[in-house]
Amino acid sequence: MSDNLIERISSALESEYTLEGLVRQLLEMLELVTNMESTYLTRIEPDNSQQHILFSRNTRKMQIPEGLSVPWDDTLCKRALDEGKRYTCDVAGIWGDSQAAKDLGIHTYVSTPVMLSDGSLYGTLCAASTEHRELSERSEQVLQLFAQLIAQQIQNEQLLKKLQQANAALTAVSYTDELTKLPNRRAVFEQLPQLFEHASDESHYVLVAFTDLDNFKQINDQYGHETGDDFLSAVGQRLKEGVSDAEILGRVGGDEFIVAGEGPADFDEAQRAAHEFKTRLKNLLSGEYKLHSCTINYEGPSIGAIAINPAVTDPDQAIHEADQAMYLDKKHRRMDHDAENRE
Repeated sequence: MSDNLIERISSALESEYTLEGLVRQLLEMLELVTNMESTYLTRIEPDNSQQHILFSRNTRKMQIPEGLSVPWDDTLCKRALDEGKRYTCDVAGIWGDSQAAKDLGIHTYVSTPVMLSDGSLYGTLCAASTEHRELSERSEQVLQLFAQLIAQQIQNEQLLKKLQQANAALTAVSYTDELTKLPNRRAVFEQLPQLFEHASDESHYVLVAFTDLDNFKQINDQYGHETGDDFLSAVGQRLKEGVSDAEILGRVGGDEFIVAGEGPADFDEAQRAAHEFKTRLKNLLSGEYKLHSCTINYEGPSIGAIAINPAVTDPDQAIHEADQAMYLDKKHRRMDHDAENRE
């Protein structure tokens, strides 16, 4: 193998970080080494039904298009693998019944499998010509080397994809409340600045509701913690179904939830919207809960719902004010409840 080719291979391995980028450079080098008109990489379906041309290089008469798919059983690649004859300069004489070879006018053909480390066949690396081309031992060695390099790149990308998927799964877990499957406190407090920034840019108010489940301790004490968890899960499900995709929702404490969304631009309209926001959530969470072990008629939570100007109030202060409004609502509910009992 010439020093120039080794240098080009080394450069490609150092500069290309994707399968496509590496393969396109290797196909160009493979054309020079084999003197073939077309060089290409194929992918074989796991069920061996189809063979697809992933990347190809065509510089002269023969054109093997990228994206071409053919039945695997009718390919020269499969015949070459099955018969152990990976090179021929007389395709018509050996595989004269191949319609694909006739259609493409293939006279000289060489192929080597791209095998992954688990022993599976990924595809084939091929070169073809409409003319008679002798293949040197050096060219065969280069072809096999390129197939190994491509297999390694494929495996690297597969590993990277698995790592990315695992990282995404871990990230999702770290931002999700395990019991209710709602976003957790961390997720809520990372989303709020984006909402405030967008609302500020649009000169809109932000609606923030802080919800506390009144009498949740009594539910736990009377029915047990398993039923309490069941109740929390049911509350979370109602919130999921009743809150829009544009609104931020999350469980931020044992029995505390936050809902936030963009409100109107006008002050008076924003105050009305905050009141309607509170009413919507109270109606959503009040009423009958049919749980696994019992049915609970729940009178509803305490809710503090406010309209905040994001240009002068940050998310932390907004949550604090909504929390204070929630405690005020809780106080009024207790006073109303005590008054009813005295009557």
